[in-house]
Amino acid sequence: MSNDVSSAALSGATGLDPATPAWMAVFSLAMGVFGLLTAEYLPASLLTPMATDLGVSEALAGQAVTVTAVVALFAGLLVPGLTSGLDRRVVLLAFSVLMIASNVLVALSSSLEFMLVMRVLLGIALGGFWSMAAAVAIRLVPAKSVPRALSIIFSGIAVGTVVSVPLGSYLGGLYGWRSAFFVAAAVGTLILIFQWFTLPTMAPRKMLRTASVLQLLRRPGIAIGMLGCVLAHTGQFALFTYIRPALESVAPIDVDRLSLMLLGFGVANFVGTLLAGWLIERSLRVTLALMPALVGLAAFGMIALPIELPGLMLLVAFWGLAFGGVPVAWSNWVARAVPDQAETAGGMVVASVQSSIATGAALGGLVFGSSGVQGVFITAGAVMLLAALVIALWVRAELPKHGAAGTAIHL
Repeated sequence: MSNDVSSAALSGATGLDPATPAWMAVFSLAMGVFGLLTAEYLPASLLTPMATDLGVSEALAGQAVTVTAVVALFAGLLVPGLTSGLDRRVVLLAFSVLMIASNVLVALSSSLEFMLVMRVLLGIALGGFWSMAAAVAIRLVPAKSVPRALSIIFSGIAVGTVVSVPLGSYLGGLYGWRSAFFVAAAVGTLILIFQWFTLPTMAPRKMLRTASVLQLLRRPGIAIGMLGCVLAHTGQFALFTYIRPALESVAPIDVDRLSLMLLGFGVANFVGTLLAGWLIERSLRVTLALMPALVGLAAFGMIALPIELPGLMLLVAFWGLAFGGVPVAWSNWVARAVPDQAETAGGMVVASVQSSIATGAALGGLVFGSSGVQGVFITAGAVMLLAALVIALWVRAELPKHGAAGTAIHL
């Protein structure tokens, strides 16, 4: 399918193709992604001091991440409908306010219970933001520029992933774990100010009704597309969850080299998000299938090839580069496949990704316990190659013939 055809279909389905792209607004959304991801992953590098200070085990302190992910799953499904009558600018600014409030209140927490409740606020902002990303991108730039806009927006994922762990560890070591959350709140405040001045008014638009997730899944090609999305993310997180023991088992690595390797993964992941925008403008379907296939090949290569440490570092960077395009590609798929219900479909993708993270981590844990790290590499690589096969054979990148009549254009 040519990009011209898909752009025409997208703008025709939404009727909202802006004449001039609002790139500063797009950049402000990328900043929002960065702030949300940094806040989500901060506890990962602060578990020990948090647990000691709050008088709980590290396993319990780690539930600060779990709670956020679970709430984000449901928020992605529910928030678009609950905020259906509100200006999308107001909703996006509210997500930034929730992020700031969560960070400040977590920093002031005196008990685990209070901290977990405050992390719920972050989960609402995270899930709601993801569900609206594709729909808002359609409002901000012409249809032909949507792939590039989404690649910029989701580059915040890679930057947040790279920054959060070392930032938390560094600040926690110098000033205590609470300082990291205060700094995250300060960064969130700067993001809110920037968004206030750059995000345009985006009044909600309705025609008749908003479709439910189940109604969307009944549309031709949507269910198989979501299966491909779930497989791609499950395979990734089955391996990524155990990245440290996995890499340490492949080659003798000290902490400094491991940190350097993970930094390389993050930087390559960031480049991958930008590269994906360029690839998607040429072929969305090829991008959807190619990225998980490359991750699968990297997983098998790390255990099958006789490589030394430099080769392993290159494969890890290659892995990060390939997976960087996966979230961008699926957000673009939503924008093209369901342009008249982009927010509901975005929530469906959020739920799929969050459940895939949990499933992938559980699958990786089972395999790791029964057959060791090599089993994790083999299983994750096989799932990623299966995802690529399913996508290549059955996932449709073109817009299904499902007109807007009888549904709501709700962006």
